[in-house]
This record gives sequence, structure tokens and C-alpha cells, in this order.
Amino acid sequence: MQITGMLYGAKLLEHVGFPAAEVLGPAASEAEIRELIRRHGTIFVKPLFKGGVGKKGKAGLIGKATDLKTALAEKERLYFVEHRHGNAVAKAFGVTFEGGVPAEHEVYFSITDATEFRAPTMTLTHKGGVAIEELDRGSVARVPFEALTGLKAFVVANALTEIGAPKEIISPLVQHLPKLWELVHHYGFTTLEINPIRMRREADGRLMPIACDFKCGFDRDDPRWQRLGLPRELFAADTTGFEQEVNELRTHQGQSDVFVINEKGTILAPTFGGGANALVTEVLGDRAVISSDFGGNPPYEKMRQVASICYRYWLKQSNVLFVIGGKSNNTDIYETFRAMADALRAHFSEHGPTPLYVVVGRGGPNLVRGLGTLAEVCDALGVPYRMFGFDSALSDVVGYAKRIDDWMKAGGRDQVAAAMGIRPAATATGS
Repeated sequence: MQITGMLYGAKLLEHVGFPAAEVLGPAASEAEIRELIRRHGTIFVKPLFKGGVGKKGKAGLIGKATDLKTALAEKERLYFVEHRHGNAVAKAFGVTFEGGVPAEHEVYFSITDATEFRAPTMTLTHKGGVAIEELDRGSVARVPFEALTGLKAFVVANALTEIGAPKEIISPLVQHLPKLWELVHHYGFTTLEINPIRMRREADGRLMPIACDFKCGFDRDDPRWQRLGLPRELFAADTTGFEQEVNELRTHQGQSDVFVINEKGTILAPTFGGGANALVTEVLGDRAVISSDFGGNPPYEKMRQVASICYRYWLKQSNVLFVIGGKSNNTDIYETFRAMADALRAHFSEHGPTPLYVVVGRGGPNLVRGLGTLAEVCDALGVPYRMFGFDSALSDVVGYAKRIDDWMKAGGRDQVAAAMGIRPAATATGS
């Protein structure tokens, strides 16, 4: 869950009184755009993307205008533009018009949870406006601070002094930057970044920090972000229908983290636990349809819903249903396996049988009872299976699932289909 840009960033900053550039949304009229140009002289036209999308400037996706004709031409160019960054592709759904902020100094500021310090950490430099990794370390301050006491003014002052920031920018930043911790702390942020903060000179000669770009991330399991009144569709950023359906089931009890790896994959692997997920995703590669973590002791009803969604989207194309996880401490294996087995039986009843091989690897409370329940359903459906307990190495179980996938592709799928009374078998070969 991320937000980038000033359309919503400026509204969030209003909650703590942090100054921000004036911004108009995609519905702005020509009269409003013309008036914005009159007040600021120069405006910037930027595409709107859902979720976190960076490097727009380097990609030439920021327009600049000093008259209405140019502003409208840039709007037409960027309104539905596609942005490719690495393997990610995002499509814009409008533009913003942002008033230019003249300034001599640009500042980079962020707050995030740093695993290095195991504490919230401020990153600050007076050489903002560029990628932070491009700066030498002597120009960047990284300072952890106590979450209970918050980001204090003296922490900001000491950091700016240490990196040799110009004296005239220190006082206004010391006054305003601590406000940003309040935004992070009170509304469930996991990270906040403003780059640049431009130091605009006011009529009295003092400098005022103005946020000119914004990025933040939320913990979607922390309900405090809902106080902000943000539209929920803002966070449905280029996700598939499958991912959205599963993510809607997220609750305080049990995780539902999923990501589609390969829409043509042949191994459907509902995984339990972050460590197992990392190994499974790496070893299976493009064979895996999804990357997932359904741990956290999900209740029966939720696990059955999640399993039903997985089956409905991906079971028909899959050679292997690979239920895998490490040795659990608190997840009731019987409850999760009973839910997955009942969902499988219901799926076959509603959508018809499909050639499938079930491979299971798990450990934890009520393991034998859970494996027995899943085996009974597989036997009733005529689905072949192989089950591994807590004494089997996770890497060996993943390797076995890959060998079964190879066998299914080499004719095993037809054999399973014949044994189940399905003719002809749909071929799942992957890509």
C-alpha cells in the first residue's frame, strides 16, 4: 500500500501543518490551470499512478509549462502514459498540475523502519532533488531515534550541523521536520519520503520548507490509516483480480500475502511462512503460479475462502497443488488443511475434476490429523498425492514437487486424467 505524488501527499501533509506545493488534480478546468500559472509563473505536469512509482523524472515523464497551451499539450502527452521501471509497468490514470516553487536549496528527508538499527530512522541531506544513493555518505545523515519520544528538534539540528548544511536552512527545518513523525506515528505509516523539500524564501526573508514530491507506505494491517479517509481503490495498484480478492480477506488474524509470479505457471503453491515462501519462490522460479504467505494461524472460514479463490483462478492449469510450509509453532495444521480439503472438494463438485497431483510438506500442531483429513479427500476425489512431515528437509520436498511437475508434463497428466476418468486431459506445460 503506497502513495506517490502530491495530489494526495499535500492532503496528508495538511494533517500536521507541513507546507506543500499547490496542486490541482486531473479534473482541473482551463481557468484553474491558467490561474495556477499566473500565481506561480511555472507549473509542472506529472502523471498519476496508483501505488509507488519512481524515476519519473529520469524517464521524461514530468512536463513543464509557463502557459496554458503548453500545459494542455503536456496533459495530453502524459494522461495515459505507461511507465516502465525495471520489470514493473504502470499505466497513468490522469495528471496533476503543481505550482513551481523557486528555491536555492533542496532537501531530502525520509523516515522508515531500519532493520540495521531496529528503530525508526531519519535520513536527511541538504543535497536533495536527486536519488539518495547518488550522494556521498558524508552528505547524508542517517539517525535512529526512539519511537516513544519521537523525532525531536535537537535530533534534526544535530544531523544538519554534522553534514555541514547551510546555517540559514537549519532553523526552519528544525521547526517543521518533527511534524512529519507525527504523521508517520498517528496514521500507520511504514515509510515516508519527501524529495525534494524546496526552501522557498518568504517576503520577510526567512526560508520556508515546501514539500514538492511525496511518497509514503502504509501497514495495511494497521487500522489507523483509515482515519485519513483515503479512497480504497487508491491502493489497488496494477494488481490482478486474484490478488485483490485475496487481499480483501486480510484480517488481524492470519496473513493473506500473494503475488502472481507467472500466469502460465504449472505449480500452485499455497505457502505458509515467510522463510518457506522465500525458498519455494526462488527454487520453483517460473513454474510457480503465485508467491504467497498464508501463515499466522488463519481461522477455518478464512483459509477455505483463500483456498477457493486460488483453486478457482489457477487449479485448472496446474499440474501440482503444492501445500508447503515450515514447522509451525502456533498454526493449527488440522484447521488449515481441513479448510483446503473442503475447498478442493467443493471446487471439484462445482467446476468438475481436473488432472492434479497433490504434494504436501508441513510440520506443526495437529499435523497427523490434518494430513489424514487432506488424504481422505484426495482419495475420495481420486487425486494422487504424496505427503511429507516435519522430519523432511524443505528443499527436498520442493525438489520432489518439481520432479512431479516434470513427470506430469511428460505424460503423467494424461495418466492421472485416465485414472480419474477424465478424457481428454488438458495439457499444462507452462511457459
